[in-house]
Amino acid sequence: MDKRIFIKDWLELKPYKKQTVTDSYYLKICNDVKKVITTNKQSFVPQKYLDNKDINLLSCFLTSYFEDLISETNIWSSFVRTHQRLYKKHLPFYNLDEYYEEEINPQDISFLIWYFLNTVQEEKFISPFNDFIVETAEKIFDVFDKEWEFAPENEYLKTFYQINQKQNDFYIARNLIETVLFKTYLFYTDTFFRVQEEEIEIIKNNKDDHDLELFLYENRDRTLHKAHTSLLALTGKEWVSEILGTNHLLSKDFLAISQKIQGFFLYKGQDKNNIFIEHIASSKKFNLKKKSFDHSQTLKELDTILFMGIVMWKDEWWFSGVFFQHPFNPDLILYEKNSLESRMAVNFLDHQKQQTDKILKKQLLTFENFNNGSQIAFLPSVRIEEFYKGYIEFFNNTLNLSEEEIKEAKQRMRNDGFFGTNNTHNDFFELSETGLVFFNPKSGGEIALAVNSAFPMPSNPYFKEEDSEEHVTRLLMNESLSTELVMYCIDNCKTKLSFFTKGVGKKYLEDIDFLLRFWKKDRYHTTPTITYAGQNEKTASR
Repeated sequence: MDKRIFIKDWLELKPYKKQTVTDSYYLKICNDVKKVITTNKQSFVPQKYLDNKDINLLSCFLTSYFEDLISETNIWSSFVRTHQRLYKKHLPFYNLDEYYEEEINPQDISFLIWYFLNTVQEEKFISPFNDFIVETAEKIFDVFDKEWEFAPENEYLKTFYQINQKQNDFYIARNLIETVLFKTYLFYTDTFFRVQEEEIEIIKNNKDDHDLELFLYENRDRTLHKAHTSLLALTGKEWVSEILGTNHLLSKDFLAISQKIQGFFLYKGQDKNNIFIEHIASSKKFNLKKKSFDHSQTLKELDTILFMGIVMWKDEWWFSGVFFQHPFNPDLILYEKNSLESRMAVNFLDHQKQQTDKILKKQLLTFENFNNGSQIAFLPSVRIEEFYKGYIEFFNNTLNLSEEEIKEAKQRMRNDGFFGTNNTHNDFFELSETGLVFFNPKSGGEIALAVNSAFPMPSNPYFKEEDSEEHVTRLLMNESLSTELVMYCIDNCKTKLSFFTKGVGKKYLEDIDFLLRFWKKDRYHTTPTITYAGQNEKTASR
């Protein structure tokens, strides 16, 4: 096994492919860092989780942090600054009595080792307080400290994180988001690894399909708009805004980029500047910027069905992703108009107008009235469906809906709701004998299985002390379980759970919000999932 790190390994973490004048210098430091990692008395620890390739990557990753500070590319500083703004301290976990902004710190290196170990592999969560992490960080700090006064700036690297203040082209802006998420050292083992895994799966399943490149392109485009990083659960556009800084004229424009709306539209005509389209599921109309769409000349027949993605940039809608068209199809129109998922693609445009928060508060009160005054119900798995349907009927009876609206709401629940098959009881029971129904004030009803022993409450007859740590860990780390359910557990049960009173969880409580962002990333920010069945506040629950 060759112990050296080569230039191709170093360039893996760069947004460029050809070696620059400073890369040889930093490559030497990479090898010095690797020597520290593999020769200190704690070196057996990383070898439990990492192979030689991963250790090379870790060495390049940590050296990239050093290069970032020297070159003032503002990647690491953006993270520290944002963490400070959120939590009033520079970093989680570590003592910060001696911490210097814009300089190398052993606490930075400790944090980065912890972050790397928990993103490059997900089989085991490694504590930030592991002795290997702190001791190795101190030794790597010494390597960097000796070079601090002499290290050269990588001016070329810095250009990849800059954009003209007057730039109006969405695609140039989008390229910067792509660079940050998929070509930047800090997110390499996070968002880049995730999209790479997805691409491997797409290639595996579609290797003989002539549209393979389109599938790959669409997946990457969707991911760069939607993905949240494990660090602070931020999107690519939010990181770009932070890296550019508040004084940059485009900083707010990046924050204002809309969610991507992907789905079926009807073609309604065009003029010199715009293509007029109508989102089938919601009937919302959009003016698509014509210069963003190269296929306008192929659009001939009104009401031709178009599948595409659109994104708002600087108050204009731009095409983003892939496109195809086919003739008017009434069956597809009907399916889309009855699809909850398709309608929800534009929910973010109506959140305030539909008074969603007010509706959710009303639903919460109704849930508590239905459930003996409690926000949570603990049940045998075979009774969850019955309970939830009973609540839905109870809520809908409070709305004075017409018979037609009630019929429509029930049909939507059958088509798109929690209980779309006849096998729900068996499916729940196979996962766990018991479960819970929780009313999430930010989204609505939520079902969770195999976590009841995280809730030592008088109303929970299924709590078992021997399962407690396992269930708490699942509650914390499982991305499908909401932040609000975790915080309900902590707020109501932490003093009765040994995980939080005696175990490592006691330390985790000090940085619990940071950790929840890390563990839940794409699901940390809970969004409403209610279904509108009438006008204004007349809203059927799902």
